[in-house]
Amino acid sequence: MKILVIGSGGREHAIIRRLAADRPAPELHAAPGNPGIGRLATCHDVAVGDLEAQVELARTLDPDLVVIGPEAPLVAGAADQLREAGFTVFGPAAAAARLEGSKSWAKEIMAAAGVPTAASVTVTAIDQLEAGFDRTNPLGDLPYVVKADGLAAGKGVVVTRDRSEATAHGRSVLDAGGTVVLEEYLEGPEVSLFCLSDGTDVVALAPAQDFKRALDGDEGPNTGGMGAYSPLPWAPEGLADEVVRTVARPTIDELASRGIPFVGVLYCGLALTPLGVRVVEFNARFGDPETQVVLERLASPLAPLLLSAARGELAGADPLQWREDAAVTVVVASAGYPAAARTGDVISGIEVAERAGAHVIHAGTALGEDGRLVSAGGRVLTVVGTGADLTAAREVALAGAEAIELEGAYHRTDIARDAAEAQGPAA
Repeated sequence: MKILVIGSGGREHAIIRRLAADRPAPELHAAPGNPGIGRLATCHDVAVGDLEAQVELARTLDPDLVVIGPEAPLVAGAADQLREAGFTVFGPAAAAARLEGSKSWAKEIMAAAGVPTAASVTVTAIDQLEAGFDRTNPLGDLPYVVKADGLAAGKGVVVTRDRSEATAHGRSVLDAGGTVVLEEYLEGPEVSLFCLSDGTDVVALAPAQDFKRALDGDEGPNTGGMGAYSPLPWAPEGLADEVVRTVARPTIDELASRGIPFVGVLYCGLALTPLGVRVVEFNARFGDPETQVVLERLASPLAPLLLSAARGELAGADPLQWREDAAVTVVVASAGYPAAARTGDVISGIEVAERAGAHVIHAGTALGEDGRLVSAGGRVLTVVGTGADLTAAREVALAGAEAIELEGAYHRTDIARDAAEAQGPAA
């Protein structure tokens, strides 16, 4: 099998790494890829946003499957153009990817499908902000949740008890010509669940939990994600089945009823509240860095699974098998991230991290003019550790992250700590 993966980040490196482990291994290509991906696949100098060049590359390669990783090309219609050119694509059409491209439209779909989610107000003018806050947080005793309506790479959300900070964020989005979604705050731990869909059938992967704040103790600004772990020993039994039944399948059915088949990954960001499961957000692709830990634990071949979804054949797919081991990933971020990430700094220590038992996923890297590996984004690397339990996996991931040398870089040290301490040692 020949597979072309569109993207250049950690999510795409994790996907390609897992595909490369299939037996027989598929022939792998990436556009544009990154230095880490280049060790596993043939990289092609085609930009993520150049949809026409992607089609031309596909015509040259003639892949059996095209996998689109990032949200921006999906929302822009990359899957549509590739399908129109006759290729089998894993990734939703632009109409379906609007679930991520517009939070207000996603709320409309959830309401129509009866999917449990936070109450919300869509705001299009500054003079509507205060009334919106009064509706979503009438007593002012909970954090305010303010979201940019469109794509924001995971950084368009502010959750704060400071109403002036919430107002300032809402104003900044509106002043830039955007729309704001205000939501009630959902109490309870958050869970990420990837649900693969072929437009009709749905298959859930293993749940994970990620960490959005930049600093230990959930301090600092929101980011695209600073780490993740799986499994979730504290999650209720049958959670994935419940989410498929009450969230994913009703959403997929509602879209289908509107003539919008969803083929790809429906990322369900969830809160486990005292009143039950509630949707925090939908994304239309694999999440980063949760992909790094979920795919690390997947024992079943990945390529046939993605191909079955792309062909509308999930109903006949074999039940998924999962490894018993836990997986933890820790993001190594560049100086200044997320506000103003510094780039161009030399990276070393990856070999040391991997000798210690971790594996290192490239998320924001490039080769400098002298051939040395340098930082090229805010989240530069994600270091993945596995072990018999979360404690063991954490030790490997953190040791690997400590081995990375990148001037000004930082990482969180508390990823999966509370869950590991509650879990105790493996039996």
